[in-house]
Amino acid sequence: MSLNAILDQFCPDLKEYEQLYRDIHQDPELSCKESKTSEIVYKRLEKLDGIKLHKGIGGHGVVAVIENGAGKTVLLRADMDALPMPEKTGLPYASHKKQVDVYGKEVPVMHSCGHDMHTTVLLAVSSLLHKARDRWAGTLILLFQPSEELASGARAMVKDGLFDKVPRPDILLAQHVHPARTGMVELSPGPILTAVDSLEVIIHGRGGHGARPDTTIDPVLLTCHIIVRLQSITTREVRPGELAVISAGSIIAGETANIIPDEARFKVTIRSYNVELQKRLVDSVKRVIHAECQATGVEKPPEIAEIMHAPSTVNDADLTAELKDSFDRHFGEDSTALVPFAASEDFSELARAIDKPYLFWTFGGTDKEKYDEAARNGTLARLPHNHSPLFAPVIQPTMKTAVRSFAVAAFTFLDENF
Repeated sequence: MSLNAILDQFCPDLKEYEQLYRDIHQDPELSCKESKTSEIVYKRLEKLDGIKLHKGIGGHGVVAVIENGAGKTVLLRADMDALPMPEKTGLPYASHKKQVDVYGKEVPVMHSCGHDMHTTVLLAVSSLLHKARDRWAGTLILLFQPSEELASGARAMVKDGLFDKVPRPDILLAQHVHPARTGMVELSPGPILTAVDSLEVIIHGRGGHGARPDTTIDPVLLTCHIIVRLQSITTREVRPGELAVISAGSIIAGETANIIPDEARFKVTIRSYNVELQKRLVDSVKRVIHAECQATGVEKPPEIAEIMHAPSTVNDADLTAELKDSFDRHFGEDSTALVPFAASEDFSELARAIDKPYLFWTFGGTDKEKYDEAARNGTLARLPHNHSPLFAPVIQPTMKTAVRSFAVAAFTFLDENF
C-alpha cells in the first residue's frame, strides 16, 4: 500500500477539525494563559486509547506519547498561544476577546500567527497516526507547546523536566503556516529563522511644561534619537550581504500634548542568523542607548532588560534532503524551497537541550487565486503576513496540506510497515 493510500484511509474527517479551528481562533489565549486551549487538547488526546498523557509541563504544555514497538522516536510539535493585538479580518469567527497579559495589562487577543491552525492540525495528525499504528513502528511524541510568542515555552518545558517525563526523541519536527500559496510546502537546509533578542528600555528624563522644554530633559525626543540611530548599526556596522534587523515595535511616553513626561519606554527586537553577529548587535544597541543618554545629559542612566531570547533555527542538511525527497514525491511541484526569513522561533530549544537534530518547514495559507494575482501584479509583499491584524489563512486546503505534510514527515522518520 502506498503512503498516499494510507493517508487517505486513516485521515480523520477534517470537517470536525475545521470547526475546532474556528472555535480556537475565536477564543485565543495569550502566552502563559493557554488554559482553555490546553484543556481542549488534553481532552481530545484522552480519547486515543493506549497513549501516555502529560499536562501542565512548563505552564500549559501538553504531551502525548504513543509507544508502538521498536524503532525511532519522533517528536511532532505545535504551538498554542496567540498575540496581543486586535483582529481586523472581518471573519464570522473573528476574535473580539480581551485578556490580561503577563504584565497585568488588558489587551485584545488574536491568533495572527496561525498557532490555532498548528494546534488543530497536530490533533488531526494525532488521530491519523494513532489509527495507522499497524503501518509504522517506533515511538511518537506529540507536543503542544505554550508561550512560543515570548520565546519562553520550549525552555520552560525543558526546565520542567520534559525529557525526564517522556522518551528522548531521535529527531524533532515542526511546521508553520506561512503566507505562501495554499497547497505549497516549503523546506530548505541550513539557517531558516534568525536568532532574536528583545529588549525593554526605560529612558529617564526630567518632566515639565511643553512650553518650557529648556527646563526639562525630554525623554521622548531622546527616545526618537535612539531609535533612529539604532538603524545605523545595520547599515554601518554590518557587512553588506549579512542579514541583520533592528526594529522598535513599541514606544510609550506621556499622556497629553503640553506635558513633557519624565520617562519613556520602548521595546526593540534584534535579529540575525550568526551567533557572533547577534552578540555584536546586542552590544551595539546597548552602546547606542547609553551614548545617546549621556549626550543628552540624563541624570539617571537608562534601564535595559532582556525580555526575549531564542537561537537561530538551522535545519540539518542530511535530514532535510531525506524529508525533501518525501515531500517531492508526495506534493510534486508544490514542494518548494523555503527562503530564509527574519522571523524567530524557540522550537530549536527543545532539540538543543538534548543535542538532537530537528527540521522546521512551512506550508502555505493564502488563497490560490489571491496569491497568483498578487504574483502577477508584483504585490506579494502586500499580502497579509503573520502578525498582521488581517492574517487569515484559508481553512482548506491549508489544513489538509498541513495534516499530510506532518504525517509524511512522521512516516519518513518512523520505521515504516507498508
